[in-house]
Amino acid sequence: MRSIKTQIDIKGTPEHVWQALMDFSAYPNWNPFVLEVAGDVKVGSKIKVILQAAEMKPATFQPTVVKIEPNKEFRWLGKMFSSALFQGEHVFSIKSQNNGSVLFSHCEYFGGMLVPFLGSLFKKTERGFEAMNQALRQRVESIDVKEITE
Repeated sequence: MRSIKTQIDIKGTPEHVWQALMDFSAYPNWNPFVLEVAGDVKVGSKIKVILQAAEMKPATFQPTVVKIEPNKEFRWLGKMFSSALFQGEHVFSIKSQNNGSVLFSHCEYFGGMLVPFLGSLFKKTERGFEAMNQALRQRVESIDVKEITE
């Protein structure tokens, strides 16, 4: 098992961060890592996700949504060929802080026989997470709330 965990503090409410995170149609305008999310985004559904880690070509996955808790958490679970070879559980979580900001956590938990051989992929993926975190913070902190909800 291996994991990537990143966090960023965002000035805003959990609702504002959630609205920006779940507005998949706007991803091409701001998200440098998750280029596309498409499909029926509900627990148990397969969705289409296109990711582009730093210095890599875009990769398309069809994970299953495993959790949606509005204003708190969104998770999907994907695999390559079989869970025994490679699987990843991608997690976005939002926690309100006492200082009027939100702690946004962006994580992935990897398992399978291929994990020990993918060291450079994890470093590039972590940079992709960090780039998305920064872009999400910029989006939430600079856009009027009305724009996010329209």
